[in-house]
Amino acid sequence: MKLIIGNKNYSSWSMRGWLATKQSGLHFEEIMVPILGEGWEQQKQEMGEMAPSHGKVPILWDEEAVIWDSLAILEYLADKVGRDRFWPKEDAARGMARAMVAEMHSSYASLRSELPMNVRRRIQLQNVSDQTRADIVRILQLWAEARARHGSAGPFLFGTYGAADIFFAPVVSRFITYGIGVPGFAQSYMEAIWEHAWTQEWIAAAEDEQWVIEQYENVGAE
Repeated sequence: MKLIIGNKNYSSWSMRGWLATKQSGLHFEEIMVPILGEGWEQQKQEMGEMAPSHGKVPILWDEEAVIWDSLAILEYLADKVGRDRFWPKEDAARGMARAMVAEMHSSYASLRSELPMNVRRRIQLQNVSDQTRADIVRILQLWAEARARHGSAGPFLFGTYGAADIFFAPVVSRFITYGIGVPGFAQSYMEAIWEHAWTQEWIAAAEDEQWVIEQYENVGAE
């Protein structure tokens, strides 16, 4: 099994796919492609393994099976290793976790655009747009509800680490990068995500990368 991902410093979707594959417990080969780097368009056309997704990452190859899109990858892996590894066992908690993951997967366009993931960078943004602020408030509301209703078994959204944490991990990275102020419960949750062994492994690799994508480095610059 092999997973094709983009730059760890910038690619939030790759982070989700990679964390999902780590959570599966299955052995996989990791293939890194420098998205938006020099020669990227040509590489997309020449690398046959990327053809099914039209050059988007992440992509999971499992023998003859090819799965692109981070949520599809997570669900494919859950089918292989058991859904309880990713989703809460209790019906109400599992239903909420699925809804939160689906919302994260399809929403928050303003947050994604205005605050792109940049693991290495630290900047204290003075202002964000009203749309992005609304996205942030919505996310914090979801975190609060999940923790209050279903988080008693541990430090993560539904107690133990699972699909919802995988999908919100890049949001945690964004909040840290741009100095987004959050209430105490959210700070504790963010620390649990940031200090998780797999997050730390991802961060270390991101910090070692040499690629720089200027459009993501200029956010908030005067």
